Amino acid sequence: MNAMKKIFTTLAVLLLLPVMAQANYSQRADVQEFIDRMVEEHDFDRALLNQWVAKANRLDDVLESIARPAEKTLTWAQYRPIFLKEKRIELGKAFMQEHRELLARAEKETGVSQSIIAAIIGVETYYGRHKGKTAVFDSLMTLGFDYPPRSRFFRSELEHFLLLAREVDLDVSLIRGSYAGAMGMPQFISSSYRAYAVDFDGDGKRDLWDSTADVIGSVANYFKKHGWQRGGDVVQRARVKQAPEEVTRTKLKPHTSIGDFRKQGIITDKAYADDVMATLVTLEGDKGIEHWLGLENFYVITRYNHSALYAMAVYELSRELEK
Repeated sequence: MNAMKKIFTTLAVLLLLPVMAQANYSQRADVQEFIDRMVEEHDFDRALLNQWVAKANRLDDVLESIARPAEKTLTWAQYRPIFLKEKRIELGKAFMQEHRELLARAEKETGVSQSIIAAIIGVETYYGRHKGKTAVFDSLMTLGFDYPPRSRFFRSELEHFLLLAREVDLDVSLIRGSYAGAMGMPQFISSSYRAYAVDFDGDGKRDLWDSTADVIGSVANYFKKHGWQRGGDVVQRARVKQAPEEVTRTKLKPHTSIGDFRKQGIITDKAYADDVMATLVTLEGDKGIEHWLGLENFYVITRYNHSALYAMAVYELSRELEK
């Protein structure tokens, strides 16, 4: 009886374990349809694709992580301290000093401030120290075929990843990144890597892992292409007499003129022209509710990560790096 009990207990435990290997993606019709398209549209080798797919692991921890990202579960009071620690600020200042010539050139060519570039790298990977340990191919397979809410997006990223690997000569099986498939020091997803990465050091390659020059140039290029306004403000603290109902759901894109906000009793210490567009950002800070007016550059930061908390963290870290 004891032996049988142990067997049943072991089986029960195994059934509860996350599905990792032996995902059998190669046996699925939707995966084969994807392979067909990669062969027909991009001239990939079918046998090689099948080989990669057959070895792919379904990563349940990835599915768990994407279901509860920090940007959607934490308040500003909880989120801010993660990125505004003294050590991250010190390392950021050292990073800016070490790469001051590259940062100055990037700012001159794109208009994106040096501190914003450094802050993005600091928030994303602690200045290159934490680039991610998840197999990007496995992550994109998992999200592309086992995460229905955004399967279309992640299948597109999987397509871009395979094209990127061919273009810049990456080994698909070796690339590691975030649980959502972001890679390198700036954590570009595959489509962004292909569209915005630049060869800033002039060696003929776009290397976002080991070339700090390419990383700095690529982050700056990303912001430039998304409409960064040279010398423009990001956010301004606002005083609100009576907040409108919509503040419970921050709209990231500026949608109301400063003049109209002023008529609603929402004002800032700094004067702006009435026709400047902004969005009202309401945060739960450690001292209570905070109100900010996010301007166009605030919106540009959210194109990197679609979160008001993220944009605020990047902005506040950049301000600390300027001191």
